[in-house]
Formats: sequence, structure tokens, C-alpha cells
Amino acid sequence: MQKEAIKKNDRVVEVFDLFVKHIQAFFEEAKLNHEEYTNFVNWADRLGRTGELPLFADVFLESHVLRAMYTDTPGTQPSLLGPYYIEGSPLIESKNCEPLVLTQRPDEAGKVLYFKGNVSSVDGHPLSNIKVEMWQNDADATYSAFDSVAPKYNLRGHFYTDENGDFKVKSIMPTPYPIPTNGPTGEFLEYADKQPMRPAHLHLMFEAEGHETLITQVFPDDDVWLEEDVADGVRLDLLTKFEDVGDHVEASLDFVMRKN
Repeated sequence: MQKEAIKKNDRVVEVFDLFVKHIQAFFEEAKLNHEEYTNFVNWADRLGRTGELPLFADVFLESHVLRAMYTDTPGTQPSLLGPYYIEGSPLIESKNCEPLVLTQRPDEAGKVLYFKGNVSSVDGHPLSNIKVEMWQNDADATYSAFDSVAPKYNLRGHFYTDENGDFKVKSIMPTPYPIPTNGPTGEFLEYADKQPMRPAHLHLMFEAEGHETLITQVFPDDDVWLEEDVADGVRLDLLTKFEDVGDHVEASLDFVMRKN
């Protein structure tokens, strides 16, 4: 059977040409000798073979791209999607006007967290019945489906805002955690004398017709790792107070989506 011809994509060619151009400029500026070049290529090969390319890109590239694109634009600042997002999370729904409950084990460890928010458009209108995806790590600092003993969709779920663009979710407090350090990304951190920690955070993704999908994170404003986040994912407008009120913690943040 004859292989179907691939149609030329001018945008792919444009981006590829720029990529090669700047990689060549990088090698010229770095003045690598042949041994250093070979070591670099071998390290990059291991990065791909171990599946750590998305991790490395999240930590060292994505934040730079997002800052360049969105820092001076209206709306909530995006943050990293991160390597721990998975598709297919369960729908969670409110019962008897109670808060939504993020999927979790009956004996889930960690302090109870009630997180609420409002979603609106940059024109000020509330965005009702839009999809919100939420995920986070557990008290052991692990994400379900990734080196965790928890069920695949533990502390993951999606839901929809109410008629006013509001939502309220019951979960647990997220915890700071180190990114994996036993592969080529960790090797790079060691050479660069960088610590591997990320501050505690919640992941949220918002999808609304006529708007850009907003992928972002929410951080406790007193986390000790905010200024040293290895992934540089912290934004000032993503900080909020996680207030301890005895048997649980309460936090809130509003989100503003950009129109397409």
C-alpha cells in the first residue's frame, strides 16, 4: 500500500526553522567542544527515553512562555499544566446544595479544605455552567496515577459552575513536594545547584465557549517555597490565604477568563 503523502504545513516549517536557527546560535554562543556537545546530546537522549521531556519542559520552559504571553494581558494569569494531569476524571456533583466533594478515599489523610471561587469573563459577566477540572496531590505528596497507592482518579474531578459562576469544593490541603530527581532532570538540577521543591498548590482548568481555556494553579500565600518554586509557576494573583478555622481550612479565589 502506497504511503499517503503528508501535506506541507507552513507553520510547522516556520517554527522548525526558528528552532534549528536558535539551537545553532545556542551552540555557537556556548562554544561547546565536541565532548561537551556529545555529552549534551546523550543527556537529551536520556531525557526523552526516560519520559522526562515533559517534566523538564514544565520546569524550565513553560513558565517563561506563559510570562511572555500573558503578563501584560487582562484576566487571571495561567500557570503550568504540569506532568500530573490525566484525562477522564469523574464528574462530581453537589447533593442537597452541599459543597462538591473532590473524589477521595473514605479515610483520606490531610486537613479538610473548603475552596470556593467565582469565574467571570474579562467583560465582567459571570460564566455559568462552565467546566472546571481540578486535581491535586495528597498528604503523602503524591499524585494519583503517578507512583501513588491511591486509586487512579483520587483527588481529581470535574464539575460545572452555578448560575452565578460560583463553585465550592471540599478537598484536603495540598502539600509541597519535590519533582522527581532520580533522572536526567534531577541530574541537571544538581549540576545547576537548584533545589527540587514546588510549593503546595491546587490545579484548575476552566473551559468556556468563546474563551481561551485557562490552566492555572492556586497557592497558599504563606508557603515557604513560593520564592524558590523550581518550576517558577507562582504568580502574585494566584496567591490566597488558606485560613485555618479549627477543624478545616477555608480558601477562595476568583478567576477571569480571556475571550478568544
